[in-house]
Amino acid sequence: MISNEEILNANILIVDDQKSNVLLLEEMLKDEGYTTLTSTTDSSLVCELHQRNHYDLILLDLHMPVMDGIEVMECLHKIETEGYIPVLVITAKPDKKLQALAAGARDFITKPFDMVEVHTRIRNMLEVRLLYKKLANYNKTLEQTVQERTAELHASEARFRRLTELSSDWYWEQDKKGNFTKVFGPVYEMLGIRIDDAQNKTRDDYNAQWNEVERNILEENLAAMRPFLDFVYMRTLSDGSQQYLMVSGEPMYDLAGQFTGYRGIGKDVTDSMTNKS
Repeated sequence: MISNEEILNANILIVDDQKSNVLLLEEMLKDEGYTTLTSTTDSSLVCELHQRNHYDLILLDLHMPVMDGIEVMECLHKIETEGYIPVLVITAKPDKKLQALAAGARDFITKPFDMVEVHTRIRNMLEVRLLYKKLANYNKTLEQTVQERTAELHASEARFRRLTELSSDWYWEQDKKGNFTKVFGPVYEMLGIRIDDAQNKTRDDYNAQWNEVERNILEENLAAMRPFLDFVYMRTLSDGSQQYLMVSGEPMYDLAGQFTGYRGIGKDVTDSMTNKS
């Protein structure tokens, strides 16, 4: 909502080649409590003044020498690139209203002035204009906030990825069918999965014999959608040596609470397990 104070503090420009009309409008607006008024009888100055001051409302006479109101609005279009020209046209010729609307005018004040009409139309248009500006500012702020949050998210993801790299050999994500969807680090090499088969979403391992008991426990955790921490399992490689892998994982859910898969980290802990034994 727009407060009464915001309306009365709005920046208004009065443009009329007749000084008497300018003085009359100024006096009427001051009596209502409007505080920020500018006026000119030279229509050729309007665009320059608006470029500098960005008025909330321009009271513009249609019939003026040098530049008439239509020409002034054409000039204002080059400044108000978003298409909203805050012009309230002053005219004594009703037949010019359609032409003024086509040129971008938002409303009209007719001559001779009717006090109630003048106050009502000015106030209504200022309220719309200030709401329009407030919405535009909100959208800019929202866009900036989204950009900032996106940058923060990217930075956070980069930090997370770096910490994952430091604390483990790989990071992985799987869908609910067990297919890898994200992989950072030598997951396929560590698990003995051929890349072409991995791209075909296979989970078969090659050239290694897994400890069936340990592997079954891991499979049960995954099937039950349970989180697991530092789970170590062993496999015997084709040369007869043993390799120990430690994995941690947690289930992932969407906003509706539906299970979407797993994510986790893994590490080759063969050296530490061999030294322990």
